[in-house]
Order: sequence, then structure tokens, then C-alpha cells
Amino acid sequence: MLFDDTYKTIETASEGIFRDRGSKFIGITIPVKSENEFKEHYLRIKKFHSKANHHCYALRLTPDRSIYKINDDREPAGTAGRPILNMLYSSEVTDCGIVVVRYFGGTLLGVPGLINAYKSAAEAALKNSEIVIKEVTEQYALHFSFELMNEIMNLLKNNGAKIFENSFFETCIIKFEISKSKADILIKEVNNNYLFKDKVKITS
Repeated sequence: MLFDDTYKTIETASEGIFRDRGSKFIGITIPVKSENEFKEHYLRIKKFHSKANHHCYALRLTPDRSIYKINDDREPAGTAGRPILNMLYSSEVTDCGIVVVRYFGGTLLGVPGLINAYKSAAEAALKNSEIVIKEVTEQYALHFSFELMNEIMNLLKNNGAKIFENSFFETCIIKFEISKSKADILIKEVNNNYLFKDKVKITS
């Protein structure tokens, strides 16, 4: 089950194969953070498997089940992208794309056969994937004067924030990432600390 502050994803790309009546279906899982990143992988897969008949996929980028992308790539509607997506749902995996490449074997599989084949190839690829649980994070920026540097750094450290960018000029700015569950705690500490009053601003 997915919770507000954690989600499941895959650690690395993997493959799985399913065969039916001469057709070969290769499932490929890809960990991604954006649609553009996925598109780059998808185009590389299409180029590598340029002789394949179909390159179908499903993509999820948030725990929200209503946000997804699917592509049947000229297979009958609903027989490829949707079964692949359903495997992402049943595995509760997000930040992940699955491409299933089909090499046609000469025998038509029919709608039920196609649905089963694309589902099975996606399932095989997921079984070979290392599924991990990660924290849902949010990004913020702290704006403050330099004399508060020690207090700000301790605040971030104590709440497990990860700094990914900073600039120290007339006004210091530190951009950081923090787990969703700890973000509210940190914001309250900033707002309730009398040392920070009118001297520290937090933005998302």
C-alpha cells in the first residue's frame, strides 16, 4: 500500500520475456523522474529494437493513480498500454516506465491473447526488478542573513534535509529537499523561532 510519505519504485532497469505462438514480447522496466527522461529511453529502445513490430508502454510518475501515460503503438486499443499499466498498479510502483517490445510471430493472438501477452511481459520484467521504498520529498528554499548561518545549518541537519544548492551573498539562500513528513515540522520551527522573526523566509 502506498502512503503519503513513501512510495515504491525500481532501483535499476531490467528485462523479462514472454512468448506466445511465435511472437516474442520483451518487457523493459525503466526508473525515471520525468516524461522527457522516459522519452529518451523509449527512443533508444525503439532504435535498438528497430525490427520489432510494436513498442508499447505505460508510465507512472507520481503515486496518484489518475496520472499516467500509455501507448498501444498500433495494437488494438486497450490490448497493450492498459495491461502494462495494470501491472504497475498491482505492484504499486511509480516513477517507472515499462516498454514492451513485440516481435510478431505470424499468428494473430486475438484481443484476450494480446492482453495476456503484454501483461505477462510487463510482469516478467517487474519480477526481475529490485523494488525499493523511497520517501516522498518536497523542495524548499531558506532566505536569511549570514549571521544566522549556524542556526540554519543545525535546523536543516536536525530535520534530515538534503542541501542541493546554495548562494551566500548579501542574502543567503539555501535550497534543500526534505521528506514530506518532516517538512511541516521544519516550517513550524522556522515560524516559531524568535531568532528568525523577520530575518528568515521559507519558500517552496
